[in-house]
Amino acid sequence: MDIFKNRNFVRLFFAALASQMGTTVGNMAFAFYLLDHFSHQPAYATLAELMYSLPTIFVFFMVGVVADRFDRKKVAENCDWIRAGLTIVLFIVIYFNSLPLIFLILFIRSAITKFFYPAEASLVQAILNKDQYAKAAGLNQMLFSLFMVFGVGIGAIMYKTIGLHGAITIDLISFIVSGILIRSCNIPIEARQPNGQAGWRGMTIKTSLKDFKEGILYIIKNKLLASLIFGFFVFGLVNGAFAVLPMFTMKYGLSPDHFELHTSFFTIAIGAGLLVGSLMGSILAKKVKMQYLMSLPILVAGILIFVLGSTHTLWLFYVTSFVIGTCIGPVNIVIGGWLPRIVHPRLMGRVSGWVDPLTMFAQSMTLGLIAVLFPKLITNVSYIYYGMGVIILLVFLFYFFTLPKFSREADDLDVQRELKGQGAQ
Repeated sequence: MDIFKNRNFVRLFFAALASQMGTTVGNMAFAFYLLDHFSHQPAYATLAELMYSLPTIFVFFMVGVVADRFDRKKVAENCDWIRAGLTIVLFIVIYFNSLPLIFLILFIRSAITKFFYPAEASLVQAILNKDQYAKAAGLNQMLFSLFMVFGVGIGAIMYKTIGLHGAITIDLISFIVSGILIRSCNIPIEARQPNGQAGWRGMTIKTSLKDFKEGILYIIKNKLLASLIFGFFVFGLVNGAFAVLPMFTMKYGLSPDHFELHTSFFTIAIGAGLLVGSLMGSILAKKVKMQYLMSLPILVAGILIFVLGSTHTLWLFYVTSFVIGTCIGPVNIVIGGWLPRIVHPRLMGRVSGWVDPLTMFAQSMTLGLIAVLFPKLITNVSYIYYGMGVIILLVFLFYFFTLPKFSREADDLDVQRELKGQGAQ
């Protein structure tokens, strides 16, 4: 694959891999540790999960602004050094068994993580050409799929074999490796700072809000971009529903006595589907127009969600989940491959900074609605599947009829030329 001839991309890819490893292994091992040592207080494990998602509320308006205003390479690299330092502090507070301090460190470390990905995504945009964006998105999707399939298992194995401290040591090493890889990248200054040099003295709440507003207006004015960003909101709805629906399906229907085991099998099935779908999407991206590669899999997924709600057999549930995963893969690749082609590099940080908050908001909203409606108002979990299916089919209709028009109106940017022009200024 020609994309791996780009040394900067290879280093950034493996830096993202190491960073994801550092985030996943420690988080899962810590969840097992809490359930193991505080089995009568499962709320602690839930609170730990909250420490990973809650920081989004506090930093979402800053992450994209920081990626656009400051040296993106240094932002991503310093995120790794700071998280490595916080991991060392985590060692100490675990030794003193202070849960409030542990949760505080997890919260801060997660908040720093939010700054890493917009900066890294902006760097990837700057070092690739437009024909390579879909390949990069496919590789990132495969990486996500692998962690989805094996992440829980890796965390469990590490916790059982080398213990919590050993798992956290892997966190520490992973962040250091990621930081070293990013530092070794040779990226032109105009790609790292397309908005020119800036310092912390000019970074005020007023300027941050102004930049944040500029990012919103840029998205709204570009119809294709706005529709793609809307896709992350839809993914949040789906993620929120599938975070609990399979568990409810097993507990109250297909396997009441072994629901934990079969819920894990569901995760493996849909994760494997994502992996296969990512491979298929990377191949099809060269042959199928992006608007159809995005809308048609959504149609298939919407229909299959109805099948999930009506099936009474485990094997059909798993097969259907696998196929849904293969449908999600190409959609992710389209969004990930299309965004860098239409977003000006000067604003890439602010645009990519919207991904996490939109996804988390939709996911939290879905979980909240399910908590309120089931089982008090909606007594059968199948009806929730049907509701999700209807929403997904409506999304298909929206994309099927609007994406061809929006794609004709949007212009592909020559990112390299834009960056060179910016550097000349």
